[in-house]
Amino acid sequence: MNGAEWLARSLLASDTKHLFFVDAVLRRTLLECERIGVQPVLAHTEKAAVYMADAYGRVAGRPGVVAAQSVGAANLAAGLQDAYLGRSPVLAITGHKRTSHQHRNAYQELQHGPLFASVTKFAANVDAADDLPRVFRQAWSAAVNLPPRPVHLDLNGLMGEFVETTDTPEPPAALGALTAPAHRPGADPVAIKALAQALLSANKVLVIAGDAAELSGCGAELLAVCEALAAPLGTSLGARGIVSTRHPLHVGVVGNYSAPPANEITCAADMILYVGCDTGDQVTHYWKVPKPGSVRVVQIDGDPLEFHRSYTAEVTVQADPKAALAALAAELGRPARDGTWLAWAQGVMEAWRASVAPRLASNAVAIDPARLAAEITKALPVDGILVADTGYSGIWTGTLIEMEPGQTYLRAAGSLGWAFPASLGAKLAGGDRKVICWSGDGAIYYHLPELETARRRGIAVVLVINNNSGFGQGWPTYLKQAGNRPQAAEQVLRFGPTNFAEVARQFGVAGIRVEQPGEIGPALQRALAMNEPVVVDVVTDIDCRAPAPWDPPA
Repeated sequence: MNGAEWLARSLLASDTKHLFFVDAVLRRTLLECERIGVQPVLAHTEKAAVYMADAYGRVAGRPGVVAAQSVGAANLAAGLQDAYLGRSPVLAITGHKRTSHQHRNAYQELQHGPLFASVTKFAANVDAADDLPRVFRQAWSAAVNLPPRPVHLDLNGLMGEFVETTDTPEPPAALGALTAPAHRPGADPVAIKALAQALLSANKVLVIAGDAAELSGCGAELLAVCEALAAPLGTSLGARGIVSTRHPLHVGVVGNYSAPPANEITCAADMILYVGCDTGDQVTHYWKVPKPGSVRVVQIDGDPLEFHRSYTAEVTVQADPKAALAALAAELGRPARDGTWLAWAQGVMEAWRASVAPRLASNAVAIDPARLAAEITKALPVDGILVADTGYSGIWTGTLIEMEPGQTYLRAAGSLGWAFPASLGAKLAGGDRKVICWSGDGAIYYHLPELETARRRGIAVVLVINNNSGFGQGWPTYLKQAGNRPQAAEQVLRFGPTNFAEVARQFGVAGIRVEQPGEIGPALQRALAMNEPVVVDVVTDIDCRAPAPWDPPA
């Protein structure tokens, strides 16, 4: 086989059914893919192609594969930021101009190594097809091992053609069994015993589960430990759906994208167990929740680089979170615990739920996005996938949309506009599972052309646009700063108005315009039943505020 045949057949043998790309790259491989049943998905920008591969990898557990030629490599590298921060397995393939053209001002040629260094965990050059099997296996393995993250193969030739056209004697690689997390190391029993003793010595324990815990799929084990300790459970935004958000122990997302109870409860704890949680600024509200030194900290993580990163930990356990929590639950048994702390935390959560309930049923026009969140909670199928953008989209969905086991919550790790292309990749990986994407109008402008991709490939995503004709998250602050010159704030943060239902129809995609709260539920049900891409354009009020995080007293 030549390299093109080997690569296409290896993708098929590894249960990868889609390859995302921007032309012109790997043209021989793409023809072979199409012939044997691996679908090439042409995107309109390299970033959009990467975002599709990112969500594909998160849902499938196997690397999402994305490719671009040498000229597009810088754009592709920029798109990998979310996949890297979101612990997503992605295999990025680029071409580079032949060695004899390097360092000679070849057209738009840059050194690729520095571009990809900060957004990949493994990178290699591939000069010819006989190098491809070894490096492909190594890259795939690296992508799915802890912590899962993108990898990069740089193929010889502007479009990778020198690898495609040379021969390899090896049979195709079948790597479908290597999914993230590829290995689940168990915990040291001595460390588990020390962790149990530390937890039992504290009266007010809070467990905070992060993105790596979500990857581990340890929801049942988390609840077992929390029940044994009479401890409430908070999460990072990425772990929003790790257990039922309606569970009595669940107190919501902690940090910047938080409803008030979670931060207040965190600051009242006397010990925090971080499980697969990175303790960065978002989940700690810029390290104020909790303030370093104000609370005892213990950690479970598969990645030892997360230990002591922001807080000094009394006990650290390096293991797969699912395995470590199972061992911890067995070690804890059923200790006698004072339920006062848990009852207080639950009371704080119940009071907040009661305070926000009227907004969830609001009949205001323009629409309160809280009502939109409530309607998506009702509409999302039991195995549905919800994909959310960053900024206010993350806050609305992470605080007000309820999630249940069997459903999946995917969120942007920071790049505005990520959600819509990502939802296309999530749908292709999810098969028959329904996908709802929540995007603001500010975000959807980034990748609006992918409506054409959705129509062309028949990718049945329900794209919900929270359309408030501006950047809502920063609007009130900027309006206040503008003082008696509100038009200045409008020039900076307002745009539109745009009827995205009409825009969708110009792309050949079904569009539904929603201007009344009572229309939201029927529109969502109609869109989900259509089994084709649908835009649901919801006209909302830019002055409605999402839940704001609780700040500790100065």
